[in-house]
Formats: sequence, C-alpha cells, structure tokens
Amino acid sequence: MAFGASYLPPVAEGERDPTHYVPELSRRARGFTTWAMLRAFGRSGIAEMVERHCRLAKLIADRAAEEPGIAILNEVVLNQAVLRFGDDDEKTLATIAQLQKDGVAFAGGSKWRERWMMRISVSGYSTTEEDAKRTAEAIKSAWRQVRGRNE
Repeated sequence: MAFGASYLPPVAEGERDPTHYVPELSRRARGFTTWAMLRAFGRSGIAEMVERHCRLAKLIADRAAEEPGIAILNEVVLNQAVLRFGDDDEKTLATIAQLQKDGVAFAGGSKWRERWMMRISVSGYSTTEEDAKRTAEAIKSAWRQVRGRNE
C-alpha cells in the first residue's frame, strides 16, 4: 500500500515512509483531540472558530488578490484558499519558496488540474485578523520579489 500527493514532502533515503503503512499516515487516538477541543471550547466556541477561520481565509485571499498577477482559483467559502502567481508554474513555485524563506507565514504548494498553486489553510485556534492581514502582505511581498526578478 502506498499513496502520494504533491503537498506531502518527499521521504529521504532511509526514512520511514508513513504512506506505506496506514492510510491515515498515523495511528494516534483520534477521538481524544475532538474530546479535548469540545472540553476546552464547547460547541459554540468550536463553531465560532470554524466561522472565523473561514472568514480569515477569505480576508487573506481578497487582500492578496489586490496585487496584480495574483489569482484566486477557488471560491473561498471554507478555511482554504488556492492562489496562483502570474499564471505560471515556475513563478508560483518561486513565490511559495520566497514566502517560506521570508518566514512570516507558511503556505505550501500543491498541484491542481496539472498546475502548481499555493494552498492556504487557516486552522490555528489562535489565528487573528491581524495574523491574516500580515499573511496577505507577506504573500504580496513574496510575489513582488519574484516578479521583480523576472522583469
């Protein structure tokens, strides 16, 4: 058994590849995390957090899309946004690398419909509106740096 996805990092020689052992990549007590979340936040707290994550993902996408050359590829209704830069695989991958190098925010790359894109997932319980604004600015800054190298 094995599977792969473009967002999973490659396994180095000699490392254990979890995709060869179980479909869920791990064997932790899954119910415990759900119980702990319910215990800590309650049903209404979790509902508020999910709504906030969805709202913040939309805020990041909307702000990033203000920059010429950044396209949002999905309708942002959940906590995820999919971005592409210059409608070009190389520029998109370079922007992802630059964002990660800058260290302000983290987003990974993934392939969708044979094209590379940046995948943003807002899921941190403590993520604030200021964090989302800072992330959008970091994305725009990374794109400007990549675009500047290619002009």
